[in-house]
Amino acid sequence: MGTGRRGLIATAVAVVCAVTVLAAPGTAFAAPEPPAPTASAVPAPPPGQDLEAVREKLDRLYRAAARATDEYNAAEEKADKQSAAVVELAGKIVEGKERLRELEARAGAAAAAQYRGGGLPPEAHLVLSDDPQDFLDGAGRVRQGHHATKGLLGELARTQQDLEQYAKDASAQWKKLEAGRKAKAAAQKRIEKQIAQAEKLESALQKEEQERLAELEKEAAKKAQTAWLDSGVLSRTSAEGSAQGRKAVAYATAQIGKPYRWGAEGPKAYDCSGLTSQAWISAGRGIPRTSQEQWKRLRHVDIEDMRPGDLIIYFGDASHVGMYIGDGSIVHAPRPGRDITVAGAGTMPILGVVRPDAG
Repeated sequence: MGTGRRGLIATAVAVVCAVTVLAAPGTAFAAPEPPAPTASAVPAPPPGQDLEAVREKLDRLYRAAARATDEYNAAEEKADKQSAAVVELAGKIVEGKERLRELEARAGAAAAAQYRGGGLPPEAHLVLSDDPQDFLDGAGRVRQGHHATKGLLGELARTQQDLEQYAKDASAQWKKLEAGRKAKAAAQKRIEKQIAQAEKLESALQKEEQERLAELEKEAAKKAQTAWLDSGVLSRTSAEGSAQGRKAVAYATAQIGKPYRWGAEGPKAYDCSGLTSQAWISAGRGIPRTSQEQWKRLRHVDIEDMRPGDLIIYFGDASHVGMYIGDGSIVHAPRPGRDITVAGAGTMPILGVVRPDAG
């Protein structure tokens, strides 16, 4: 077996091993993303002091976790495509090797037949024939043999070239998967760090302080919603959603009360974009998995034109998403430690509105 064959077999083994790794629970890959800003540099005020500062820090910590969650979710989405590509390449390499063995066997059989004929080429046997009819029949067979031999050699060369290309593609894809594995692990580490810091900060508060903090959060949300409503935006919005939009809203609102969990797509828990993407899948429309990709790839509509089923993207980095359900409200999965709920659409800074409906 030549060195080229050995290299291809080694590549096939590596690809099959890669497929095995991809099948392991908890493994996902994605291209590296820019690191999310950390909120850990913000000093935590002592318990009992400046609860507004505590509220602001918690908001920053959970927003940092949301950005990292978007990176993690992007990793999961890309992993599906990359895994499929690796599996396809592995199949092509295996099929190509089988075909190469078959062609080599045919070439070996042809060489053996020539050897049994005394080593003389078909042209020599033809010239030595005394029978004119045998000569004519032999001439046709020689031409057929030439074509067959030429075709066999050509197919051998093409199969070898295909295998070499599959090996190169497999190697390149594996490098992407390996880089993505590291990026996904880094995103998970950032999520867990930010959530742990937020939980530690909250647990350090006295019961009365925790209750007051919850009141501050409600007051901030109410103030933002009131300002948004006072802008008059609802006076220009449509009250009717599409048939698909109504189905998506029905799905999303049916999940109210279920917990937020980063990276989750249901049915027992969701993160913000897991809820919106699954709601629209239930309505027959597949949309991107992450809030950032939903903002990039779905059709933008003016906020005055939004209708139930549209998605409202929040913050300048598109790190949160909720589904508009009408009457100035959204249904969304807020953050770790909270359940899916209905909230005012204007309680967070709105980046824009996108519409998943086909067409």
